[in-house]
Amino acid sequence: MQKSVLVIGSLNLDLVVHAERIPLAGETVRGSGYDSLLGGKGANQAVAAAKLGAQVRMAGRVGSDSYGAALLEGLDEVEVDVAGVQVTEGPSGLAVITHSSDGQNAIVVQSGANGLVTAADVSALEFANAGVVLLQLEIPMDAVVAAAQASHKAGAVVILDPAPVAALPEELLRAVTWLTPNETEAAQLVAGSMEPRQTAERLLAMGCRNVALKLGERGAFLMGADCEPTPVPALPVKAVDTTAAGDCFNGAFATRLLAGDSPEVAARYANAAAAISVTRLGAQVSMPSRNEVEGLLGRSPQIPLV
Repeated sequence: MQKSVLVIGSLNLDLVVHAERIPLAGETVRGSGYDSLLGGKGANQAVAAAKLGAQVRMAGRVGSDSYGAALLEGLDEVEVDVAGVQVTEGPSGLAVITHSSDGQNAIVVQSGANGLVTAADVSALEFANAGVVLLQLEIPMDAVVAAAQASHKAGAVVILDPAPVAALPEELLRAVTWLTPNETEAAQLVAGSMEPRQTAERLLAMGCRNVALKLGERGAFLMGADCEPTPVPALPVKAVDTTAAGDCFNGAFATRLLAGDSPEVAARYANAAAAISVTRLGAQVSMPSRNEVEGLLGRSPQIPLV
């Protein structure tokens, strides 16, 4: 049986407002337009992996509104199996994103149906053919813990994106194969900003098996039981929108680990995928195809082809 990527997490509609800059607290700035886009960290990661060639299953909840129908349709278009996504009476998840002209963003998320995902939902899922399981923190923590433990028990690689950042229970971390925070999240988890190796050491001491620090334009840093301390350089690009770059990295990283790549090669591939994604506006619509990523890798001799 072919192993799949199983994503258990959030599905949101993203309302993206464009402005010259992100407003300060209490400040009003003029917008220059807005877009309504498909998002949610879980769904974003599912789309990223599917477009890169993985067989992907998605589990979570959407609302009974028109947003929920659109979210399911978007996943179906890229051949993500949505049998594990329940339709719940009420609103779907919603993210309001302010996007600045220099490519930065500020995000407020309303959980909607995502907040109703339960540990019982997770127990009903099939984990036997899941080679890699992708988790995030936009669904309740008890469901995330149940998903990590069931995945670990089934022998799957468990990748946790600790976003939005929250205190991570010890029983969750013990089941995590790869913890993948960005710099801001990592600093909050270890109560301070420090060099990547020191940050990774602090995170590993919390109980996870490996850490992949996502460092934006500086690339990534890997460390743990399955790899030596390894900086992985980024590809220089002009960022237009960084909204889902981390989700793109995780989906690509999962896809290549499932294919048998080493963590370093998988992270190089994921950096290339994320580099393409930030040159485009939006979350799911920014995710690159496998041909695009391999084309970029082929033009970058310092990064090996996969």
